[in-house]
Amino acid sequence: MKKELLKKLPKVDVLLKNEELKELILSEGKEPVKEAVNDVVESIRQDVLNGVITDEISMDKRISGIIAEIGTKASKEDYSTLEGVINATGIVLHTNLGRAPIPRRLVKKLSDCLSGYMNLEYNLEKGARGERYEHIEKIICEITGAEAAMAVNNNASAVLLMCSAIGKRREIIVSRGEQIEIGGKFRIPDIIKRSNAKMIEVGTTNKTHLSDYEDNITDKTSAILKVHTSNYKVVGFTDSVEREDLVKLAHKNDIPVIEDLGSGVLVDLSRYGLRHEPTVQESVAAGVDLVSFSGDKLLGGTQAGIIVGKKKYIDMCKKHPLTRAMRIDKMQALLIAEIFAMYRDKAYAVKNIPVLSMLTASKEELTLKAKALKERIGKLPANVSLSIIDTENLAGGGSLPDEVLKGVAIAIEDSKVSANKHTANLRKADKPIIARCEGNSTILELRTIDESEFEIVADICRKEFK
Repeated sequence: MKKELLKKLPKVDVLLKNEELKELILSEGKEPVKEAVNDVVESIRQDVLNGVITDEISMDKRISGIIAEIGTKASKEDYSTLEGVINATGIVLHTNLGRAPIPRRLVKKLSDCLSGYMNLEYNLEKGARGERYEHIEKIICEITGAEAAMAVNNNASAVLLMCSAIGKRREIIVSRGEQIEIGGKFRIPDIIKRSNAKMIEVGTTNKTHLSDYEDNITDKTSAILKVHTSNYKVVGFTDSVEREDLVKLAHKNDIPVIEDLGSGVLVDLSRYGLRHEPTVQESVAAGVDLVSFSGDKLLGGTQAGIIVGKKKYIDMCKKHPLTRAMRIDKMQALLIAEIFAMYRDKAYAVKNIPVLSMLTASKEELTLKAKALKERIGKLPANVSLSIIDTENLAGGGSLPDEVLKGVAIAIEDSKVSANKHTANLRKADKPIIARCEGNSTILELRTIDESEFEIVADICRKEFK
């Protein structure tokens, strides 16, 4: 019987001549379609050999839908392992999940511009070559109050570029308490060394005074570097020098102050119940000559290292040979300009930039979201309990290290299956859900789940906890 059924299998070359598949080849390419045909034919063959298809009726039914099956397989074939996930961890800036989610209006703008050419380095008014920084500099300066601005690939690059452009094989003074290390072994001492400048350490781990800087300024000093310890906090018997005092000292000695702000926030978070984080505008207003910060942390945009400050020093950075190796691409340029434009209205930015809206969400708002999602999920089997619980969330991404946010989550406990098994299965869903375990409960944190994702989450949960 198996031999008779296998004789019904259509030939690959015959299938490829099918009119519907000819159209599919035009849209997907011949090789992907041919591979899909081979895979589907082989799948049917194996079903016959393994006893899944045992009669002509079943075989004819499967073959009648073979074109549709091939079309589905060919169009779904994806050679990228990157995919969108639902963040149910409660960690807003989750480094492993791409940090800041991009605002929807930016995604639409990006899609519209990338489908064709764009004036990345073309001045439309002059009809001549332009500079990619022209598209971002004006709006960045408007929001931060800086004289000039530019951007590179990330903030680590920005710090290296600033030290390289200003250092000039001379000395850069930095406090011992600010010689930080962030992810990927990015260390301030290593960055200064690779910039061909010499690091002069002053003060101690917990205390640095203005006199420590003053006593070490010589004719070899090129700059003072101040580093915001955004990914950790030293408490207790500590002291550091305010940027305003550093600026006065540096300018009296005709040297610049460089500041690595790390996360880079543009709104006063203390107005929303969070700890005050130094803003970019505060650094600029204090007279800091060069300030760098990340684009995909508290700013809420794409990966980038933004540099703002005095035009004299920004021009030095722009002209440095490293700039080309670190330069932003057209997607970053577009997203940077658009995210800064959203900050023209601070209230609008807090509401519509995902990172800010998630960080500032109140417990009451999260509770309402939890109730709505719980209702969407609906009734589950008797062995599965679903409850709303209070939790604690983190900003993540090396930001607000000592800030614990009051969270609200849905806890799902299955008396028959472990939470580890469930969370593993959720990661394998068509739209992966990244959740965590607490005891034998699967925890879904509402702070980082967008309401637009509720139906997807509910559907996946109903299937998983059936």
